[in-house]
Amino acid sequence: MKLIVGLGNPGPRYENTRHNVGFWVIDRLSEQWGIPVNKEKWKGLSGTGRVGTETVTLLKPMTFMNLSGESVRPAMDWLKCTVDDVLIIYDDLDLPLGHLRLRLKGSSGGHNGVKSVVQHLGTQSIKRIKIGIGRPQTPQPIPDYVLSPFAPDEQDAIVSAVRRAADAVNRWLETDSFLIAMNEFNQN
Repeated sequence: MKLIVGLGNPGPRYENTRHNVGFWVIDRLSEQWGIPVNKEKWKGLSGTGRVGTETVTLLKPMTFMNLSGESVRPAMDWLKCTVDDVLIIYDDLDLPLGHLRLRLKGSSGGHNGVKSVVQHLGTQSIKRIKIGIGRPQTPQPIPDYVLSPFAPDEQDAIVSAVRRAADAVNRWLETDSFLIAMNEFNQN
């Protein structure tokens, strides 16, 4: 059993914001794999299905970003999966727009959603795919920036990043090796 979690904020107000790219990857995987993510469970929306020989659960926490761990922990417990079977996908300010960074572990890097997941799981050893949203080009508060939509000239880069992130998840499942996916999809 693999638990793949995209971090974001619920509701139409946040749907197209930078902070929701994790949800976008889950939506893409849901479409690719034919696994609807529509069951209300574990303070989130989830769907479970088979991908090749693997059983996979997709999860979009509906707790709001800063409380994401309140959804991930109960899902993990219910599914009886270990932290080795969990992957979180989220936005990262410190990566250039559209860049991916796959990691086996690490700190929250100031990301409150990741901080919540780390706190509830009790470890920083959580597989993750970070999608670069870049830093604001003009002075503005970070919360305003991450809760804003992408500019028209940023659309191609972010759509490509979401597609590549989904491809990286597929590669992890195909090879059963996150290291192989890291080597293929990490960008310098």
